[in-house]
Amino acid sequence: MKLLHTMVRVLDIDASLHFYCDLLGLKELRRHEVPQGQFTLVFLAAEEGGHEIELTYNWGETEPYSDGRNFGHLALRVENIYDTCQRLMDAGVTINRPPRDGHMAFVRSPDGISIELLQEGNLPPQEPWASMENTGTW
Repeated sequence: MKLLHTMVRVLDIDASLHFYCDLLGLKELRRHEVPQGQFTLVFLAAEEGGHEIELTYNWGETEPYSDGRNFGHLALRVENIYDTCQRLMDAGVTINRPPRDGHMAFVRSPDGISIELLQEGNLPPQEPWASMENTGTW
């Protein structure tokens, strides 16, 4: 058995692609526009052959989806959690659970999906992260 992809419904495909690709560094692998079903599927991954995230955009959908808590979260390994969190914060993303321990942080996508960021290995605790409080839920 091989895990192929995780599907996430999104309301704003452009905002979601900015978050997942520009800010988190995932790459768009392929896209399927389905006019008869009025939806778009965009498949993303950190690397070719890796686990994929399928963004499902239903055209014309305006009602917010649940906050993603029933889904759980996506987990991404990062090379430097402090640099990643700083880049996200500079782009206006709230760091819900800062990387106080040099290992783990949580943020949310534009559609409220909880994203766990995990440091490859461990970094020593570092300010301002070490004393930063949690914001919201993850």
